[in-house]
Amino acid sequence: MSATFVDVEDVRQRLGSFGVWIAPMTLLTTPVATQRAQFARIESLGYGSLWSGEPPADSPMGGREAFAEHGVMLAATERIVVGTGVANITRRDPAAMHSGAATLAEAYPGRFILGIGGQTGDSPLSQLRAYLDGMDAAATQVLSETAYPRLLAALGPKTHDVAAQRTHGVHPFMQPVEHTANARRLLGPEPLLIPHQFLMLNEDAETARGAIRSVFGSDAGLPNGFYANNFRRLGFTDDDLLDGLSDRFIDAVLAWGGRDDIVSRSRAHLHAGADHVLLHPIAHDLTAAVDQLELLAPLLHN
Repeated sequence: MSATFVDVEDVRQRLGSFGVWIAPMTLLTTPVATQRAQFARIESLGYGSLWSGEPPADSPMGGREAFAEHGVMLAATERIVVGTGVANITRRDPAAMHSGAATLAEAYPGRFILGIGGQTGDSPLSQLRAYLDGMDAAATQVLSETAYPRLLAALGPKTHDVAAQRTHGVHPFMQPVEHTANARRLLGPEPLLIPHQFLMLNEDAETARGAIRSVFGSDAGLPNGFYANNFRRLGFTDDDLLDGLSDRFIDAVLAWGGRDDIVSRSRAHLHAGADHVLLHPIAHDLTAAVDQLELLAPLLHN
């Protein structure tokens, strides 16, 4: 565990039940002035947190630098917790990762969570452990008194074990409720469990499922790697993961339908052991995404 102390129960209380996750590409194509207005709107709707991700250094996908973007989120709001989901370890060395996180945590006490991930290569767990070692070493030299929660983008059992030993919890991306239950069992009761949930307020099955398929390409399946291996552990087969993705798979990772359908799926993660669920509306722009969140807010926060 990092040398800095974090009161995990206090973090739980600050977060509440539901937060928001916005796609990096959505933020890349949204002017910062518009972002500020929509971030303040998300806070006013009662959501407890606001997150985005960061693609790896060699990715063709665009994205804004994580600490700069999340600094905009913090500056545009007053109370909401802001988290990186995730800051990619291929984009900065461990000392820079710690320094960036500690700076935001010092500037906005109690409002910043660092989620990290993106380990690659033949020994991803060894890479991750070494990276955490580097962060902990930096914490003894740079802004050493500044504490912030640190989470891992864990999917499989081994990464959950690292998270339980070395961090304050996990932030799994695009996982069904069954994964949330498994994650809580692996972590035990204390660490934070903050899953991501795709959603689309649309009762037309073809439209909703097509929105997720477009993320991967209309004829593509799920790329090989950690995500595919993890879904196989959950009982999905190549028939689900290849050739456009099966309806069974789509319905497991996407909450779609009317407001009651979305709320039911979101609450299912809480019942399975999540502390806080990050809702990711699929929409053509940031304002449209927040429009969906506004429709859901009265049911989620009652």
